[in-house]
This record gives sequence, structure tokens and C-alpha cells, in this order.
Amino acid sequence: MRVFNGTRSGARPCHARAGKDGRIRWPWGVIGLLLASISVAADQPESRSNGRREGWKLKVQPGVDASVVKPGDVVPPRVVAPCKPGKCPFAGQKVTVIVSKSTIAHAIPELKAEFEAATGATLEIVQAPHNEHFENFISDASSRAGAYDASIAGAWWVGDLVAGDYIMSYDKYYNDPRFPKWNVDDVLPAPRNLLFYGGKKYMVANDHDGQVMYYRRDLLSDPQHQAAFKRKYGYPMTVPATWAQFHDVAEYFNGKDLNADGIPDNGVTMALKAGGQAMFHFMSLSAPFVIGRDNPKLYWFDPQTMKPLIESAGHVQALSTLVNLVPFGPKDMLTADLGTSWDHFLTGRAALAFSWGDLGALAQQEGSKVKGRIGTAPMPGTREYFSLVQHRWVKTEGVNVVGNNTGGSWAGVISKYSKAPEATYYLLALMATKEKSEVYAVRGWDGLDLGRYYHFLPPHGTGRIETYLKAGWNEADIRDYTNAYFQTFSNPFQFPYLRIPGAFSYWQALDIRLAEAVRGQLSPEAALKATAIDFEEITIRLGRDRQRHAYRASMEF
Repeated sequence: MRVFNGTRSGARPCHARAGKDGRIRWPWGVIGLLLASISVAADQPESRSNGRREGWKLKVQPGVDASVVKPGDVVPPRVVAPCKPGKCPFAGQKVTVIVSKSTIAHAIPELKAEFEAATGATLEIVQAPHNEHFENFISDASSRAGAYDASIAGAWWVGDLVAGDYIMSYDKYYNDPRFPKWNVDDVLPAPRNLLFYGGKKYMVANDHDGQVMYYRRDLLSDPQHQAAFKRKYGYPMTVPATWAQFHDVAEYFNGKDLNADGIPDNGVTMALKAGGQAMFHFMSLSAPFVIGRDNPKLYWFDPQTMKPLIESAGHVQALSTLVNLVPFGPKDMLTADLGTSWDHFLTGRAALAFSWGDLGALAQQEGSKVKGRIGTAPMPGTREYFSLVQHRWVKTEGVNVVGNNTGGSWAGVISKYSKAPEATYYLLALMATKEKSEVYAVRGWDGLDLGRYYHFLPPHGTGRIETYLKAGWNEADIRDYTNAYFQTFSNPFQFPYLRIPGAFSYWQALDIRLAEAVRGQLSPEAALKATAIDFEEITIRLGRDRQRHAYRASMEF
């Protein structure tokens, strides 16, 4: 997931999210961060896992996880057999994995007993607060201590980790029959790209983040609402295909009782708290205002000069769109964390939302008030975008819809200073197997979202609807959800994911300015102009030539 509690989660994020998580307060100068020695503030899982949920304790993280639904009891099957005494491949070795203290950490303990029985190695799991995970891992690697063999890392970290030569590619292990087999080509093209950097495999497939739109299917199909909407707006109410339509639907439903409890509810819910992942939501919303047929990549920087592009007319229009949605959300939306926002939708108190896959899966769990009524669709688009190639607005023949990988896409990376790299890859490959991933994708509480062909129903993929039904899903919800994510991840136009050194420093600067805009402290134009100045300062501190080289390489300019 995207989760990272105010910084994934899946997420959220980053996650509940895992991500799609954490209130990260990184210094602008990442170089200073790399040199800092930061103590590990972490704790261990309360008990060892035997592959069943009762072997460990699931904790809800307030503000990160949805609290109104209960975790299910679906568990992944064992994939590998125990090794024979005297023939265990990694006997006596220890693998230490650091993971954020969030929903993303829930699946790891389930692997412990199986991994140890199959390899003879022992598994130690360190759960670090979200705002310390990256710092602890990169500090350990930069000092070459090797205390951590692996991290369940956010995809945006890879620019820093590769540039610092802190993680190793697993290319040499991938086809080795000694390890559990998983297929990188099972991952849809958009999320698959995040597993690679510079043509090498670094992240072992796990979580696949991206954002979609959620809507109350029952409300939008209600004849009385349809008639009233058409009278007010002059056109039929349908699932919003554009952000203009999204605005109208949110406005129409705001203030109406949407869950029959006698209390007025809201048109939309979002997590807009500073440090609460608003920057991710802005990225997904803004994509079709900037990305188009003649401009598939320009969004963050000019690849020749590293001049920030974040203050373009398209970005400004997108932020204005976000600001104009604020009146249609709950009063506390400006201070809402991800979990708070999800709870608002899951209790039936909002007509619209846009978020990670976690929300669609959480809606199927006990306690949800929207199971069987939650529609899912790709993020809305626009009918024109501001071309950063032509420096003008370009009208489109149809709706300009852009896919996205927004979020953490939390996945395992191997430290270059691991003392047990082969055993470490074995663990990560085990987690990536089809048998495990099929279960992770249908659970809302583990932060691991869908993204592989066997997660999707025919004709898009090879998945079976029974897999979802056995986990308690509603059939109509399944079909909407999987179709929306297939369209999102297979869209030839994708939001450009930033993976360069200091990526989150840029994102944090954007997040701070977004908070000022949605609170009315700065106009959208002024907020993004200030963001561009912040971006320039970060680039100068990290080195323009270094950043330009990394940006061009990561975006394949």
C-alpha cells in the first residue's frame, strides 16, 4: 500500500498504507542525512509467526489504518517445504529486515516459520517508526555496518539508495533454481517499471500502489438523485469522467444524509493534513492537467536545466481544482490523516473519494457500511491539458485520462552490506510468489495492493473471481475494482514517478505548500511558485549536475 503515516500502505505512503505513512521530517540536505548516525527506535513483533494470524498481534495505527473495519482471517498458503536436517541451505545465518510500523509490516511475520523451516536461517523483524525507517536503513548502509539485510522500502527511495551504492541488484539470483520462483513479467508494465533502476532489478515485487476513484454506486444510480442532479446541472449524472464532473457530483451530494443516520454527510473525503499524504493525492489529480499525447514525461523538471516545472499553468489549474473541492468535505478534512479519511468513506459518510487500492479492499471487511455499494473507476481526466512542450493549452478529442503509480509501492531491497544476501533474497522471493501475492491482494488490512496479471479477471488477466469471493468480497465490487486498476496500470500515459536523490525532500516541500493553499493562506499560483523556489534550493544543495544526471536516467530522457 501507499502508507507512510503523514509522510503509504499501503500507504500508503506512506501506508495504509502502506503506502500506500509516517510523519517524515527529512532535512532539505539529504547529504547531511546520509552522514548522520541515527539510533534505531524500533520494536519487535510480539510473538513469532506460525503462518497464522493468531501467531502475532495485529495493531491498528490511528490515523494510518482504517479503524471502523476489522481485519479478516485470510492467510496465504505455505509455498516451500521444510529442509532436511543437515541440508538446510542457509543454516546458521540470520536475516534482519527493517519495515515501517504500519499495515505494510503485517505480512512479514506470516513468513517467519515457513522461511526458517525451509532455509535453516533465522528471521528478525525490526519495526521502525515511519519517520525513522529510511533514515535508519540508509545510515546503516552508509556506515557499512550491515545491521539490516533488507528493507521493505518505498519506491521513491531507490534513487537515493542506488546513487549511494547502498543496495544490490538481485539479477544474479532471479533465475537461480535455489530460490522461490516468481515472475517479474506477471507485474503490469507500469508498476513493473518501479522494480528496475538503470536496467537492473532492485526491488522484489510486493506492493503495487496507484490511485483510483471510489464512488457510491447506490447513490449515483438512484433515480431521484439522477433527476435532481440533471435539473440542477443540466446534464445526466454518471460516474465522473472528468474533474469538472467530479466537482459537480461532490457539490450535489454534500450536505445530504448518505447513510440514513439523520446527519448531513459530504460529497468527498480526502486526507489533507500537512504530512498526511496530500502531495500524493495532488500528483494523481494533477496528472491529466499536465501529461498528454505530446508530453508523456515532462512534469517535475526541465531535463536539460533541472528548472522546476511545478508552477506551470496546468499545475496551477490542478491545484485550483483541489482547493475548490475542499468545501464539499468534512470540516476536519484539512487535519485528516489517511485512516480518518478512509473511515469517513467506509461509514457511508461521503459520496466520492480517490485513494489507493486499500480502500476498495477495506470496504469488503466486517464493519464497512459500503460493501456492495462501492464503485471504482480510473482517476478522472480533463478535456485539455497544458502542454509543457508547446507552452499552451491543448484540447483533446476525448477525455484525457492518465494512469499512475502514486504511492510507496513498498517492496524489498537488499543492502549491499548484507551478511546473508542469498538468504535475504530467498525471503523476499518467497513473499513475491504467486500463491502469497494472490492472498495479499484480496486483504484490505495488510497494505499490499494488486498489480499482477493473475490479480485481474479475464479478459484482462488470469485471476479467478472465486479468490475474491472466498475472501468475502461482493461480486459487483470485485469487477469494478479490478477493471479500474487494470485500466490505470495499463494506460500508456502514466504520471512520471520521481525517483532521484532527495525525492521525498521535493515532495515534502510540495506537501507544505499544498497545505497553505487548501487552507487559503496562499493562492494556488503563489503556493506553486513558492514550491518551485523550494525545489531550486533542494537542487542546488544536492548538486544540479548530479540531480540532472539522475533525473534524465530515471525518466529515460
